[in-house]
Amino acid sequence: MSKKIDCTTRILTNTDVSKILTFDLVIKAVEEAFKLYSMNKVQLAPVVSLEIKNADGEVDIKSGYDQENELIGTKIASGYWHNPKNYSLPSSLATIVLQSGQNGVPLAIIEASAITNMRTGAAGAISAKYLARSDSKKIAVLGTGTQAMMQILALEEIFDMEVVKVWGRNPERASEYINTMKLKSTATFMKSETPKSCIEDADIIITTTGSKVPLIQKDWVRAGTHIICIGADMEGKQEIDEQLFEDTKVVVDSLAQCSKRGELQHAIQKQVIVDIDVYAELGEIILGNKVGRESLSEITIFDATGLSIQDISVAKEVLKSAYKQNIGFCLPFI
Repeated sequence: MSKKIDCTTRILTNTDVSKILTFDLVIKAVEEAFKLYSMNKVQLAPVVSLEIKNADGEVDIKSGYDQENELIGTKIASGYWHNPKNYSLPSSLATIVLQSGQNGVPLAIIEASAITNMRTGAAGAISAKYLARSDSKKIAVLGTGTQAMMQILALEEIFDMEVVKVWGRNPERASEYINTMKLKSTATFMKSETPKSCIEDADIIITTTGSKVPLIQKDWVRAGTHIICIGADMEGKQEIDEQLFEDTKVVVDSLAQCSKRGELQHAIQKQVIVDIDVYAELGEIILGNKVGRESLSEITIFDATGLSIQDISVAKEVLKSAYKQNIGFCLPFI
């Protein structure tokens, strides 16, 4: 006799999701996601990327299977950089479809821009938790967009930051970013004229631009610095000098992804390092299989391309809370 199942799909809008999400929830979910990945309890499909040149946009499709929790997640995320000006829309949009791993039933359709933004910020903060010096107080951020905000807000959950220096190609947007962040953070924000002046005394450097040429040179980075590489998430993108990967502790979210589409791709292509020179995937360190920072002087790099298991883990917690709080609405699908 076949089992009777609930054949409804919960629809969660951005407003619904915003009632549930906190950085505390997201950081815990993303840390768990990294553990599952490194425990080989996750299947990830190859990332599909489309560049929409005539609209200055890009679309990424990421999907995966969480074997531990019997969940399949597929996310379609887009970045259309002229959306705010041309359409009064966010530049980043995303949707997650969460399915049962047991029978394929679509459990939820979730507007996932906030999930994407916050889980990416959480990944950077988690890397700093294990790889940055514990007394880190001076932060440098390159970029003035959503991720530049998310990385700082997530990092503030873990570190007592004092100063955040900001560089962006557009000085007006840099000023707008600083004015916005002053309302969200207790740190002091300062605008830098160049990438070099931005990072010169930083304990933690965060790169969040869409650059295709290095913005940071190796000899600018002082001993003991942790670098969080976020912007380079497609073939061709690059924000730091590939020579920085030599004689540093390199940690990635996924070696398979980062070697092809992360900041790491350039160091490998130019034979600065090879795959086996990468110290660890972040999940290995979280699990305690490898140690994080080992000295005050070592330079550490975290290269992040984003894993679908991060989306699935956060979406799982969002859906769980939505059930408990009766948030969203349900539609029959058969």
